Amino acid sequence: MNKSLVTNLLALLAMAAGWLAALPWLWTMGLFAFSGAITNWLAVHMLFEKVPLLYGSGVIPARFTELKQALHRLVMEQFFSVDNLQRLAPGNDNTPTKLQLGPVLESIDLSPAFHALLETVQKSSLGGMLAMFGGAQMLLPLQQPFTDNLRASLLEMADSDAVQQQLQQQLTSADNLTQLQPKIAAIVQARLDELTPELVKSLIQDLIQQHLGWLVVWGGVFGAAIGLFSYAVGAS
Repeated sequence: MNKSLVTNLLALLAMAAGWLAALPWLWTMGLFAFSGAITNWLAVHMLFEKVPLLYGSGVIPARFTELKQALHRLVMEQFFSVDNLQRLAPGNDNTPTKLQLGPVLESIDLSPAFHALLETVQKSSLGGMLAMFGGAQMLLPLQQPFTDNLRASLLEMADSDAVQQQLQQQLTSADNLTQLQPKIAAIVQARLDELTPELVKSLIQDLIQQHLGWLVVWGGVFGAAIGLFSYAVGAS
């Protein structure tokens, strides 16, 4: 239900009923209610659409660039500041935090390491001897055992105290975080650059209008109350 439309229709009906039934108080209430509701509706409408001869209308599309810059500053200053990155880094709450690198290592394709090994062997002094027995094809059955053992070794190394300590030092280093922040800023800016004025207007309009609809309703309610008060004062 469109609250703005219903409020304006009720105000118009009150005006019509007051006119037809010769009830000045109802006419006055409807007139003031319609005045308050339509004014607030126009104010909401002017946020998103350019209205001829009304200066300042269409402010959101017109200030699209400034809006993106403000969003960028908000994200970087409030969420990805160096201080916040340091708080999120492990070990900053005085509690040792172990980085779980297992899922990362499990997802890595280690076959290039095996192919690099084959290339190294072929270029070494063993290459000629290996060629006598079928060349690199003789070593291909070793690929799966090699990658399995390499992954196990990497997991063991990643879980070691020395590596964990080094990783935490790198993550909590102010210099490294300072270098990380511009990269995050570039990613945020790239995402914001994908937005168009029409998309931003649509997103904000859908979000705001469902809440600002009550602005129109209360404009009609207070307008009706002021109209009734005005009529009472005038009649007395």
